[in-house]
Formats: sequence, C-alpha cells, structure tokens
Amino acid sequence: MGIFERFLSLWVALAIGAGVGLGLAVPGVFAAVAGLEVARVNLAVAVLVWVMIYPMMVQIDFAAIRDVGRRPRGLALTLVVNWLIKPFSMAALGWLFFRVVWADVVAPADATEYIAGMILLGVAPCTAMVFVWSQLTRGDAAYTLVQVSVNDVIMIFAFAPIAAFLLGVSDVAVPWETLLLSVVLYVVAPLLAGIATRRRLVRAGGAALVERFLSRAKPFTVLGLLATVVLLFGFQAGRIVAQPVVIAMIALPLLIQSYGIFAIAYGGAYALRLPHRIAAPACLIGTSNFFELAVAVAISLFGLNSGAALATVVGVLVEVPVMLSLVWLANRTRHHFPEETGARLTA
Repeated sequence: MGIFERFLSLWVALAIGAGVGLGLAVPGVFAAVAGLEVARVNLAVAVLVWVMIYPMMVQIDFAAIRDVGRRPRGLALTLVVNWLIKPFSMAALGWLFFRVVWADVVAPADATEYIAGMILLGVAPCTAMVFVWSQLTRGDAAYTLVQVSVNDVIMIFAFAPIAAFLLGVSDVAVPWETLLLSVVLYVVAPLLAGIATRRRLVRAGGAALVERFLSRAKPFTVLGLLATVVLLFGFQAGRIVAQPVVIAMIALPLLIQSYGIFAIAYGGAYALRLPHRIAAPACLIGTSNFFELAVAVAISLFGLNSGAALATVVGVLVEVPVMLSLVWLANRTRHHFPEETGARLTA
C-alpha cells in the first residue's frame, strides 16, 4: 500500500484546509475559475474529474463480467443496496430532516437544494475509491473488479432516470439535457476511453503493460482528487465559514445514511454467509459514493454556489473518515465471516 492510501485522511484534510483558506484569501481567483463554464458544465471540475476517473476506468476489466453467473450472491447484494435501497433511503432522510425536523429553521428553497445534493450522492455508487477500500480490507481484487464493472454499466442507464425521479418527487425541476450530458461526460465518455486504452495496452504488452500504465497514472489520480477537493472547498469557503451549523445539519443525515446502509449490507452479507473477502468490499461499495460525479452534476444542474453543490461537498467531507472507520470495523469483525478457501465460486 502506497503512502497515499496509508495517509488518505490526512491528505484530504489538508486539501480541505487549503481550499477553505485559499477561497477566503483569493476569492477572485475562484470566482474566475467558477466562470469557466460551457453548457453549465464547469470546465475545471470536468478536467479534474476526468483526471481522477480515467485511470480507474482503465483498471476495469469488463471481460470479468462474463464470470458473474459463477459467483452471484456478493454481486446481487451490492446491486440491491446500490440501486434498490440507497437512493431512496437518502431521499427519505433528506426529506425527513429538511422538510420536517429542521423545517422551521431552513428556508424552503435552500432545503430543496440540500435535498437535491443529497439525492445526487445517493444515486452515485462509488467507482474511483472502491479499489482502495477493497485493498484496505484485503478484499478479493478480481471480484471487486466485477462489482465495479457491472455497477458502471448499470450507472450508464440508471443514474439519470433514478435521479430525475427522485428530484421530481422532491419538487426540483429536472433539466434532462444537463443531467444526460453530465452522465455522458462523467461516466460514459471516460468509461469508453478506459476500455479503448485497456484494449490497446493489452494488445501491445498484456497485463504487465496495463499495470505499468496504472502505476504511472496513479500520481495524477491522486493530484486530481486533492485538486478537486481544494477547488470545491475553495468555491464554498465563504458559506462553510459563515454557516457551520448548516454544514453540520447536512452532515448528520449523511452520517446516518452511511452507517445505516453499511449495517444493512453487512447484515445481508452475514446472512448470506459470504466470505469476508467478498463481503467487506461489497458492503463498502454500497456505502461509499461516486462523489466526483455527484459534485459535477450538482454544479451543472444548480450552479457552483448552490445548496446542492454545498451538500455534495459536505459529502466529500464526510466520506473519507466514515469509510476509514468502516474499514476498521470490517477488519475487526473478519472472524464472524467464513474465509474463502481454494477456488470456491459460490459467493
């Protein structure tokens, strides 16, 4: 494990601090970057998201999908949590807190945007950081590839309809053109680019060349992640400092969602008697978010300074410490799950 994975929480915390500090010190610079938009898509965010996602897409071996039928239970658990539970529980928690619990202290228009940002987080299952969480729990790397591959294929077709449905239920006008453009830009295009790159690398030098490419690309992925965090917190620096209570109000349902979804998934994995190498990554995939996509779509739909964008940025703030705590919990409870032996393919 590299230095980035070992000290991930520290790097993200430093990037958050740098973003807020720079946003307060040189707000004009961030305002200028915020103005770099085409069709409501911020170009700086789009480039950084691509820098993060593209190498991860190259890592995905879609040929592995052919083996899904041999080990269906772990994959089925992830898909049920990601697409049948998580988006709807997030929308329900957002509505409960901002329409009921805090209805008297949050303006209706702001509440609507906060809920929208939370929904976008809930509809975007994790892609980029999945491999880190799997590695930290000594997960089955090949099976994690299968889970990510299938999730990405489903995301192409399911993200926009589910997001549109839940946003519509939450009384948010859905600009379909922008939503579909975001899916194409942040999911379909890097996915196709990753597939094409992987095929060329495999033809040129096999799996060894793919690994060498990923090793060289990894620093750019790290820099892309940290630069995105700096940029996002710089955009929202004024609001974060001026409204710390709002940050806490958004963070609370996100925390409940994260730990609640993990509990559901982990309980399901235990009931299915999944090996820990399958169970832990499956549950962590279902718990974490593709926050890069959620942030980008929130900015595209509602603008850089919107409550929706703020909610997705709070998702970034919550994500890393929560996931690291769940990694610790998964590792501490390993003995409650059966260990995979030999070449068993029943999971």
